Amino acid sequence: MLKCLAVNLHISEIGCNLGCGFKILYAMLIRKNIHFAPEYRCKGKKNGEKEIVRENLPLRMRVSYNNIRIEFVTGIRVDADKWDKANQRATGMNQAMQTASEINDYLDYLKAEIIKVFHKYEFMEEMPTREQLKTDFNERISQKDDENGSYADYDKQVTTVKKNVFWDAFREFIKVNGRQNDWTEATYEKFHAMENHLKEFRKVLTFDFFDDDGLLAYIEYLRLKKNMKNSTIGKQMSFLKWFLRWSYQRGYHDNRDSETFKPKLKSTQKKVIFLTRDEITKLVECKIPADESHLDRVRDVFLFCCYTGLRYSDVYNLRKSDVKADHIEITTIKTTDSLTIELNKYSKAILEKYKDADLEEFKVLPVVSNQKMNTYLHELCKLAKIDDPIRQTYYKGNERIDIVKPKYELIGTHAGRRTFICSALALGIPAQVVMKWTGHSDYKAMKPYIDIADDIKAKAMQKFNNF
Repeated sequence: MLKCLAVNLHISEIGCNLGCGFKILYAMLIRKNIHFAPEYRCKGKKNGEKEIVRENLPLRMRVSYNNIRIEFVTGIRVDADKWDKANQRATGMNQAMQTASEINDYLDYLKAEIIKVFHKYEFMEEMPTREQLKTDFNERISQKDDENGSYADYDKQVTTVKKNVFWDAFREFIKVNGRQNDWTEATYEKFHAMENHLKEFRKVLTFDFFDDDGLLAYIEYLRLKKNMKNSTIGKQMSFLKWFLRWSYQRGYHDNRDSETFKPKLKSTQKKVIFLTRDEITKLVECKIPADESHLDRVRDVFLFCCYTGLRYSDVYNLRKSDVKADHIEITTIKTTDSLTIELNKYSKAILEKYKDADLEEFKVLPVVSNQKMNTYLHELCKLAKIDDPIRQTYYKGNERIDIVKPKYELIGTHAGRRTFICSALALGIPAQVVMKWTGHSDYKAMKPYIDIADDIKAKAMQKFNNF
């Protein structure tokens, strides 16, 4: 005790707890410098010049004391452009998908452990040899000590907790939002697909991971590994950001990087596929072979959508009790809107055709599955020679891709609803009236159709030039 209180000796500011409320001050202070730096390497070139490697560099911990210098392997690799030399901190994710915060936490741990080794020798008033320091340090990080255990064990425990928090929050997010927003089965499937993408992307995920670098890495994964278009990636990122924002509001994490993360993903407005007036006439007048009578029923169902604006799910769910003398009353499957849609002579004729048909569950029309109907629609529209070439443009990264297909390959059940909207607007029916039939709540969703209607009107006006 007297030795520790000697006034003529250098006193360390770090003490050792006795457990009784007092601290023993170290009577010896070992001057030391602990420095982290990447190890730059050179590789030869064909012309004899050397090139400095700046990516995936091993990070060393260099310890200097008493004219002795030792280098320790950290097991971490960094890129030169993601390393702050002045502050000895990582500034971005490395190629092993370790975030800057994960790397820096580990470096802080290593520094704390080497300082503890020095404290041991300061307390004993001994200067450790190179071999003693190396041995003691390696033992500290490879074996569990009395208080915190090794970093490997500690990091594994922390990572497991963070991982469990991430996925527990994700499952709660689906459960809560599914109930609050009355998700359909299709919406649940979208988020289950997102869960699979995330698990394939990285085995261990935490909220800390999704800083700017982590979000960019996920985008690259979706583009390169999952071969997604930019528009699809945009949807996936909106789902992820929704989850991260929700979990932040619930207090699961304090990472707000996703709120300011706005990557530039080139995209084009999706082309609205619908049938023109002439194409509807082609479809109506198309002669269907006797051995393909199923196409006649598919045509009737599709045309009914063209004349009413119903989605596939709503025409599939349409029952005889929904049909009145001059209108139909439905509650939509997708949005639960209560709609009243007046019947015109074309939609009435189709209903009249099947009024005595013996259909299951009191259905009004012979609607097959969505998958089958799409397949049959391709066959039907091909038979009707609805085959104008349609060019579709999309982006993957910065690459622009143009694909030209015959129109019949692009016609699906939803084209019936689009045809109704475009036809109604082209006929001069006000948008607010069309929205009452379709259930659209704002003009944003209607704008692409309004633009098409304006284009149709402009082309029609040109006919007066030949009047």
